[in-house]
Amino acid sequence: MSIEIKVPPVGESINEVTLVKWLKNDGEWVDRDEVLAELESEKATFEVNAEEAGVIKHIAKEGDDLAIGDVICSIDTDAAQPKKEVPASTKEEEKQKPKTELKPAPAPVEKVIESTPVKSAQSEVKATPVAAAIMADKKVDKQQVVPTGYHGKIVKQDVLHALEHPGRSAVLFSREERVEKMSNLRRTVSRRLVEAKNSTAMLTTFNEVDMSAIMNIRKKYKDKFKEIHGVGLGFMSFFTKACCFGLQKFPAVNAYIDGENILYHDYCDISIAVSGPKGLVVPVIRNAESLGMAEIESAVVDLATKARNNKLTIEEMSGGTFTITNGGVFGSMMSTPIINIPQSAILGMHNIVERPIVVDGQIVIRPMMYVALSYDHRIIDGRESVSFLVTVKQLLENPALLLFGKDPVDTLLEL
Repeated sequence: MSIEIKVPPVGESINEVTLVKWLKNDGEWVDRDEVLAELESEKATFEVNAEEAGVIKHIAKEGDDLAIGDVICSIDTDAAQPKKEVPASTKEEEKQKPKTELKPAPAPVEKVIESTPVKSAQSEVKATPVAAAIMADKKVDKQQVVPTGYHGKIVKQDVLHALEHPGRSAVLFSREERVEKMSNLRRTVSRRLVEAKNSTAMLTTFNEVDMSAIMNIRKKYKDKFKEIHGVGLGFMSFFTKACCFGLQKFPAVNAYIDGENILYHDYCDISIAVSGPKGLVVPVIRNAESLGMAEIESAVVDLATKARNNKLTIEEMSGGTFTITNGGVFGSMMSTPIINIPQSAILGMHNIVERPIVVDGQIVIRPMMYVALSYDHRIIDGRESVSFLVTVKQLLENPALLLFGKDPVDTLLEL
């Protein structure tokens, strides 16, 4: 009997997936529930398992675009499972193993094994004495040096060129080209970015944050925080908490446009932009306004790990009322992030750089970060967008305010 394995439904709005990789070869025996292949939708990568044990027959190929319900492969459940035989060479080794162990004089064998790789490594090095001396002094890996000397020898000029151009080990002036098919995820990201630019009245407002207070807190409490909660204290929890207070204070920043209506959210589902192996993904932290710092940090680590391993589910990337993206981890100093539709705003974090600023009439050096809020002007007015970003700035520069969302005296006096 032969059964068909079809593309399973993976989401309400997803009609097509791409077969990324076969994990079992054509004609190979598979056990029940064993992973057969990886499929990629516009939102996530997921696996297809064998419904029964048998011999697999591929029907679709790697790179094929498949509709929901299309047949990926078939499994012959009547096929006999091959026996796992021990190789004859292994049997012979097992027979002779006791005799080998009884042979004396292991020392000479160790000496030969120890000296052979050294001699081999030395013979592989082809460099002039001067070039070899420079590489040893500057700790230059010979694999990073392009030899131009006679018979492929590394000369002095080759080492100097490698020092001036670190990381360049390829042949210079190459004009080779290659074509790769865009993944389903990359096509979706491209389409959504263009749609966001063309369908929203997007503006960006900027501000800067003095990160001194947060950095001092992290320096003082990071070890104790990790000891108690089992997770590191990063910047994302501070920004997430600050944004949640800002979103509750300015509901339009946390709202959607739904046709001719505005859909407001009384909760904060924060999307965190993560760069995965196959592109940008935005998993969601649900009800972030109700979570503590440790819970937010744990959620960030969990989602980021799943993103790097392509293990995010559709549910973990669906929804979201506001997005935070951190280009600072790549060294970005300032940018204008694009809105993650249907959301109405996105906050961009950037690199922390020590800069001179004026405090109480004095020039001081402080760790500063530029922050950017891109927003849809159709639903968010300039006053709201600027006020939201100023609120986030004030909360970050005075982390104690994160306990209440505003000054404790103002809370006490109900101001």
